[in-house]
Amino acid sequence: MNPKRPRPADPVHDVLRREPTPLGPFFAPRSVAVIGATESAGSVGRTLLWNLIKNPFGGLVFPVNPKRKSVLGIKAYPGILDLPDPVDLAVVVTPAPAVPGIIGECAQAGVPAAIVISAGFKELGPPGAELERQIQERAGRMRIIGPNCLGVMCPASGLNATFAAGMALPGNVAFISQSGALCTAILDWSLRERVGFSTFASVGSMLDVGWGDLIDHLGSDPQTQSILIYMETIGDARAFLSAAREVALTKPIIVIKAGRTEAAARAASSHTGALAGSDEVLAAAFRRCGVLRVSRIDELFHMAQVLARQPRPRGPRLTILTNAGGPAVLATDALVAAAGMLAPLSPETMTALNDLLPPHWSRNNPIDILGDAGPDRYRKALEIVAKEPQSDGILVVLTPQDMTDPTQTAEQIRSLARIPGVPILASWMGGSAVTAGNDILNRAGIPTFEFPDAAARAFAYMWRYSYNLRGLYETPSLGGDLCTRAGAEAAKSILGRAREAGRTLLTEAESKDLLRAYGLPTVETQVASSVEDAVRRAADIGYPVVLKLHSEVLIHKSDVGGVKLHLADAESVHRAFVEIQDAALAQAGTAAFSGVTVQPMVQEKGHELILGSHTDPQFGPVLLFGAGGILVEVFRDCALALPPLNATLARRMMEQTRIFTALQGVRGQKPVDFAALEQILVRFSQLVVEQRMIKEIDINPLWVSSGRIVALDARVILHEAGMTEDRLPRLAIRPYPEHYVGSWTLRDGTPVTIRPIRPEDEPMVVHLHEGLSERSVRLRYFQALKLDQRTAHERLIRVCFVDYDREMALVAEHADATTGDRQILGMARLSRQRFCREAEFSLLISDKWQHHGLGTELLRRLLHIGEAEQISRITADILSDNLDMQRVCQRLGFKLSYSLEDPIVKAEITLPVAAASSRT
Repeated sequence: MNPKRPRPADPVHDVLRREPTPLGPFFAPRSVAVIGATESAGSVGRTLLWNLIKNPFGGLVFPVNPKRKSVLGIKAYPGILDLPDPVDLAVVVTPAPAVPGIIGECAQAGVPAAIVISAGFKELGPPGAELERQIQERAGRMRIIGPNCLGVMCPASGLNATFAAGMALPGNVAFISQSGALCTAILDWSLRERVGFSTFASVGSMLDVGWGDLIDHLGSDPQTQSILIYMETIGDARAFLSAAREVALTKPIIVIKAGRTEAAARAASSHTGALAGSDEVLAAAFRRCGVLRVSRIDELFHMAQVLARQPRPRGPRLTILTNAGGPAVLATDALVAAAGMLAPLSPETMTALNDLLPPHWSRNNPIDILGDAGPDRYRKALEIVAKEPQSDGILVVLTPQDMTDPTQTAEQIRSLARIPGVPILASWMGGSAVTAGNDILNRAGIPTFEFPDAAARAFAYMWRYSYNLRGLYETPSLGGDLCTRAGAEAAKSILGRAREAGRTLLTEAESKDLLRAYGLPTVETQVASSVEDAVRRAADIGYPVVLKLHSEVLIHKSDVGGVKLHLADAESVHRAFVEIQDAALAQAGTAAFSGVTVQPMVQEKGHELILGSHTDPQFGPVLLFGAGGILVEVFRDCALALPPLNATLARRMMEQTRIFTALQGVRGQKPVDFAALEQILVRFSQLVVEQRMIKEIDINPLWVSSGRIVALDARVILHEAGMTEDRLPRLAIRPYPEHYVGSWTLRDGTPVTIRPIRPEDEPMVVHLHEGLSERSVRLRYFQALKLDQRTAHERLIRVCFVDYDREMALVAEHADATTGDRQILGMARLSRQRFCREAEFSLLISDKWQHHGLGTELLRRLLHIGEAEQISRITADILSDNLDMQRVCQRLGFKLSYSLEDPIVKAEITLPVAAASSRT
C-alpha cells in the first residue's frame, strides 16, 4: 500500500462503504445468459433477449435454447453448462416446472446470480410453493431475484434485463417494485416526464433477494441518491428494518404500501390485538427505521425531489405566503390534516410586514400579500418571513392575475432558494403562463407543485421524515436500571407453572406478580379462598364491606373464581367491594368460587391508560400505549411501536397519542411524572422481549397521576402448549444482547463490567475521548482527529447506536464505589461485513487504563462473540508502530502479515463457527 494513500474511513462511521456486494452481478454483469431465449413473436424470451442486445451494457449475451442453433442471429447453446465462458447473470424465462432444474445447473456452473422472470409459483398455491422450495434447495449460494418479476434495468450502464417495451432514462433515483405491471406503467410515465433512474427493478415474490438486500446494495451505490419502493409484502421484516435504519440517515427511503385498507382485523381476546391492525404495525415499523411512507404514487417521486433539493424542517410549523386567500385556505386544510401546523408570527415579523405591505393584508399566517403583489413585494416579504424564528418551512403561492408576473417573481425569489434549516416550496398555479416561472424555480432548487394543497402535504411529509430520523439517533436519558436477571427468572417461572398446568391465561394475581418481577408497580392484590375469606381480610384492616353484583364476567372465573375484593384507599372512603361478576354463580352461593382476589381501590384523580403487547405474525411482539378504560376500543387513541424501547422511543410513543396532552396537565391538574412513565414503558418492553411465551398482554387500566403510577388490572395470555420459542415470529429488532454482559477485574484489582454498548452511553464515550492522548488517537484512527471531530454527535451516533445484527461494540465500565459515578475505560468493536461471514475489529483504551490487561480481555470476548455470531474470519489493520496491539493479537492467535512497502500490519484469525447462533 502506498503510505501516502489515505486510509479508508472507519467502517463504523461510513454508512456508504464501497465493499463489493453479492448483488453486483444483477446490476453490473459482464456476461448474461438468457435461458429460454426464443424468436417467437411477442414472447417474453424474445423481448428480453432483444432488450439486452439493443442496449449494449458492455458485456456478452448468451442465448440458451436446446432446440435452436441461434436466436436473433446470436449463437445459442443447449444448456448453461455448455457455455464457453463463465456467466455472471442468468435470466430464466422458461415454464415454471423447468426452473428448479435450471437453477441447479446454474449453481453447478458457478453462476452467482439469477433473475427468474417465469410465473406460476406460490401465487398458484401449494404446487407452486413446492417449486419454490425446490429452487431454494438447488440454488446453493447463488442469489435469486424473483420469481414472477419484470427484471432489472440499470440505465447508466445500458443494462436492460427486462421484457419492458422501453428503457428508463439515467438518473439518481432507484425504483424497486413487487409489481411488474406497475413498473411498466411507471416506466411509461417517467419517459414522458423525463424522470431518470439509477436502478429500475421488479423483484416479484422475493424468493431470495429481499428488501434488506436491495437497500444494503443501493446504500452502497454512489449513483443512487434516494430509494423508492412499491411494496406489497415486507418479507423478512428484521432484514428490512436493519438495512433501512442503516441507510435512511444518508439516503431517503420512500415507500408506498399496497393493501393498507384490506380487512386486517382478526379475532383477538385482548384490547391490544383488536386495536393493532397489520397496517398500523407496518407504519410503526417504518417510523422505527426512518422510512417515509406516502399514500400516492406521484408522492414517491415528488418527495424524492423535495428531499434532494431542500433541507429537512426542524419542526411542523409552515408559513404560507400568497397573493390569494382561497388557495392558502386549501393549503392550510391539507397541512393540518397531515399533522402540520401554521407558524405563529412574532411581533418583529408583524412589524416588518406592516411596514412593507398594504393596510389590507391578512395580518396573520397565511400571509396574504394581496392580488396586486409584484415581484419586488414577493421578494421582500419572503426575506422577512425567512427570518421568522418560529417558522420551520415556507410555502410561496402565486395565482396568475392581471397584474401578476409569474416569471419575474420566480426570478426575484430564486436567490432565496437556500435558507439554512428552512425548506422553501412553491406553487405557481395556472397553465402555460407559469411554465417559465416553474422552470426557473426548479432549476434554483425550489420544488414546485401544481396546487398548494399538494405542497402543504409535501411539507408535512418532510417534517414526518425529519422527526422519525431524529428519533433514531437522539441520545436517550440514562433513566433507571432495567430488570435484573433474578427478576427475569422469576417471571419465567410464573409462566412456566401456568404452562405446566395446561393454562394459557394467567390469573390476575399471577399477572401482577409477573409485572412486579420487572419492576412495574401494581396495586396490592391478595388472594382469598372465598367471599367470606375476603370479607374477613377486609375486616382485619378495618374496612366495611359492600357487596356488588355484576352480570358481566370481568375476570375468567375458571382461573380466579369470578370474585374480586377491592379495598378502598385508606386516605379516601374506607370500604371494600366484593364483586360477584356472574349472576348465575352468585345465586349458587360462595361455595362455587375457587378463588378470590383482594386489592385496594384507587380513588384519586388521574388518567386511565392502556399498555399492552400482542404478537404480530410478521414483526413479532408489538407494543401499544394510549388512553385506557372500558371505552379503549371506542376512542382508539393509541400508538404502536416495536420493542425494545429506550427512554427517547418511549417518549415519542406517548407523543403520538391525544391523551399525551392531558398527561401534561389540564384544568389545574399537575403533569404526570414522564420520566417515571418512560421507565415503565422501557421495562414493559423488556418484559415483552424476554418473555417470548407471552402471546398477548394488557395492563388496563394503568393508573397515572402526578403522585404515582400503578397497574390496576392486567391480563396475560400465553401461547398454546405446543408452541416452542423457535417457532415464534422473530423479533423485528434485535434486543440488547444481555448474555454478553459480564464482570471482570483489572490487574490492579479494579472491577469493571464488560457489556454491549447502549445509546445512553454517548456522554461517557465523550468523556473517554477527552482522556485520549494524540498518540492513542493516531494509533486508533490512523490520523490526528481533533476532539470536537471525534465527539460530534453525528459521529457518535454511529458508535453508540448499534444494530446488534450488524456489529457488536463492547465497553468496559467502572462505577466508583464511593460516588457511584460511572466511566467507560475502553471500547472494542466487531463490525460485520454486510455481505459475507467476516468482520473487522477495533480497540480503544483510555490512556490511564492501558497496560492493565483490558485490551486483551476485550478482544478475547470479541472472539467469543464472533464464534457465537457465526463469523468465520476476523481481521484488523494495525499501524506498524503499534507494537502493543500487535502483541495482543499474537497472544490471542492472530496471524500478522507485514510488508516493507506498507505501514499497515494485517491481523487475521479464522474462527471455529458455533453450531447455532445466539441471536434472538
